[in-house]
Amino acid sequence: MADTTVAVEGRQLKVSNLDKVLYPEVGFTKGEVIAYYQRIAPVLLPHLAGRPLTLKRYPNGVDDKFFYEKRCPSHRPEWVHTVEIYSDRNKGKIPYCVVDDLPTLVWVANLASLELHTSLSLGADILRPTMLVFDLDPGPPADIVQCCRVALRLRALFDRMGLHAVAKTSGSKGLQLYVPLNTDIGYDGGTKDFALAVAQSMEKAVPDEVVSSMKKELRPGKVLIDWSQNDEHKTTVSVYSLRAKARPTVSTPVTWDEIETCADEGDPELLVFTADDVVARVEEHGDLFEPALTLQQELPALSST
Repeated sequence: MADTTVAVEGRQLKVSNLDKVLYPEVGFTKGEVIAYYQRIAPVLLPHLAGRPLTLKRYPNGVDDKFFYEKRCPSHRPEWVHTVEIYSDRNKGKIPYCVVDDLPTLVWVANLASLELHTSLSLGADILRPTMLVFDLDPGPPADIVQCCRVALRLRALFDRMGLHAVAKTSGSKGLQLYVPLNTDIGYDGGTKDFALAVAQSMEKAVPDEVVSSMKKELRPGKVLIDWSQNDEHKTTVSVYSLRAKARPTVSTPVTWDEIETCADEGDPELLVFTADDVVARVEEHGDLFEPALTLQQELPALSST
């Protein structure tokens, strides 16, 4: 299909190959990817605004090669905002795309960046994370059911600390817990050390269920509490991002009641949501992940863990 020029909130931009199938198993096209991001934009954009974005592009669909792109493409429209972040590897600053409006989101989706990976910090203050993340990654034969059970243990720990956490599926096989901070804190000596202490504490409490080390030989049948994402150089998949799986699944906010039900019933499919599912959930519940943007919390001293 030839390029088509569309108007999005007063911006003119070209979209191409809208009929190209990017999810072959279910026939989900590039046009449908763009349409999903347009529909979810009201709740997605606040979580992208101001954050350096790493693109994960699948130009020929999820069954073919992909590549990460940190440097915002030089052919970007002049109205696409960027933020320059210093790179140790490049010994200089890299301009990252910042998606803070619908035209930019559509432009990014047209690049076949199916997945959107953001920093835990805002570009204006890259050394200050706005939240703490625990990525719960199951080692087969464990699955998201075991992740839910570990998540409930973590919630009990957070409750004792006076902390509130919000949860989302990874959109792949795991579960991710976020502790909103939105206060003055850093990574080193701050969120990274705290996350490691929590992961090790949980591993010590339930060694048959949890591992805090990335070593593959330790992970079968257990849930890795990946604390290492709490780093200025790391990114995590954004809430409401599509994932490059066989189906167009989405990293979806879930309630603690849903986590408890999944843990009790032992059915991993209870926490699998596709693009259409997520749009319907937002219409019913609004943005379940909104506390990540607004809730202010202080981490307790490490001795409290």
